[in-house]
Amino acid sequence: MAVAVLVLTGALPALSAKYATYGVAFYNLENLFDTINNNGKYDLEFSPQGSRKWDGKKYWSKIRNLSYVISQMTTKTTSEGPALIGVSEIENVTVLNDLVASPAIADRGLKVIHHDSPDRRGVDVGLLYNPKFFRPLKVTNHRLEIAEQPDFRTRDQMCVVGLLGDKIRGYARIAVIVNHWPSRRGGEKESSWLRESAAALTRSICDSLYKTDPNMGIIVMGDMNDDPFNKSVSVTLGAVRKVSDIQPGGFFNPFWEKLDKGIGSYIYRGSWNLFDQIIVNQNLIEGACGVKYYGAEVLNKSFLLQTDGQYKGYPLRTFSGGAWTNGYSDHLPTEIFLVQEVK
Repeated sequence: MAVAVLVLTGALPALSAKYATYGVAFYNLENLFDTINNNGKYDLEFSPQGSRKWDGKKYWSKIRNLSYVISQMTTKTTSEGPALIGVSEIENVTVLNDLVASPAIADRGLKVIHHDSPDRRGVDVGLLYNPKFFRPLKVTNHRLEIAEQPDFRTRDQMCVVGLLGDKIRGYARIAVIVNHWPSRRGGEKESSWLRESAAALTRSICDSLYKTDPNMGIIVMGDMNDDPFNKSVSVTLGAVRKVSDIQPGGFFNPFWEKLDKGIGSYIYRGSWNLFDQIIVNQNLIEGACGVKYYGAEVLNKSFLLQTDGQYKGYPLRTFSGGAWTNGYSDHLPTEIFLVQEVK
């Protein structure tokens, strides 16, 4: 299958006026909690009485910092920022409403889709969208149940089906599945089966979507807690490194090649991982749904990185070594771009 695809290594190249461009981003917001302890011992840490002394000053500073990051997610062809932004590690709908109302991005009019998950820490996934470019039609949430561990609790997977585009350019029917797969706690190898189970659930959601609309564009995004080459992503989900390797109904992972080049979104003990991935299906490669994959990037802007000290070059996070650093997140945002020919 010969399909020309541009994989970005930097800024998005200019397109002719006959194309509309839509950004689709993902950002792990690293413990975006409010200051109210409403989850017992799991939430005490992020309260004024907890170990982090999480008060209004720190909370609103984090909101401002994260909204500034989102305000910088622009290109020449996406001047109003991404049409869609998947997020993870958020406590509730309140923090997302505060985020989109922050002055740096308030004029974009972003809307919030949120669902309370059973995760023991109380963190969820969510989706922000610009109503100028996206109209949600259906939202479903899918629970990962582990037979071997009936008390296991993690984030639900959110699937949003909607229309991308506008009346002038036309609409493309797409589905976005927002994930935050189980962590590597206990060891990468020892916990891999949990992420493979999460990937199997994602694949099942995708298969159901194909049955309802074989031409639908499907985007799988999230903090996978695995790299593109790990079994959960590459085998169970079936997201391949090269476009030429896509099987019918399969997926392409544009962030695999970036990791091969040393580009990551999360760093652990000096080594970059690329857990924050946005994966597209065959229909988005070929344009069968009305929009087509154009490129991808990790938003590793300099202001998001520490400039000195032991962790120079690491993402500038909210806390480091227990001390408040007034940063952004321990993850970097990722984004893909979809193009649509204007008729």
